[in-house]
Amino acid sequence: MALKIRKNQSPPPPRGCPLSHCMEILKGAWTPNVIWCLAAGSRRFSELRHDIPAVSAKVLTVRLRDLEKKGVVARTVRPTSPPSVEYSLTDLGAELLPAIRAIVEVSHKLKMRNNEACLGRTAPAEAAE
Repeated sequence: MALKIRKNQSPPPPRGCPLSHCMEILKGAWTPNVIWCLAAGSRRFSELRHDIPAVSAKVLTVRLRDLEKKGVVARTVRPTSPPSVEYSLTDLGAELLPAIRAIVEVSHKLKMRNNEACLGRTAPAEAAE
C-alpha cells in the first residue's frame, strides 16, 4: 500500500524566489571560495590562485567573470607597468559573507558530529575483537 502524500506545511516561495536567485549566484565549484578569499580585501588573479591552489586558471577566470557580470565582484585595472588587475567584493558581494560564514559554521558542526559518530562506531567493533 502506498503512503499518503502529506501536504507541505512550508509557505510557498515568493514570486521570483530570492532563494533560488541567490543560489544561482553561488552555484558552481569554487564560487564560495572566491567570495571567501575576497572578504579581507582586493586580490590579484595570481593571489587568488595561491589562495585556492586546487582551482585551475580556466575555472577561476570563468568564476570571476561570472561574479563580475552578476555584480558580486568588481574588477579594477591598475595603471601600472605592466597593468595589473585586482578583484574585490562589491557591496552586494559583501552581503553574501554572513551566509557563507553560516554555511562554514554548520559544516564544522556536521564534521564534528560525523567524527564523533565514526569514533563511536569503531570503539565497539574494536572491543569485540
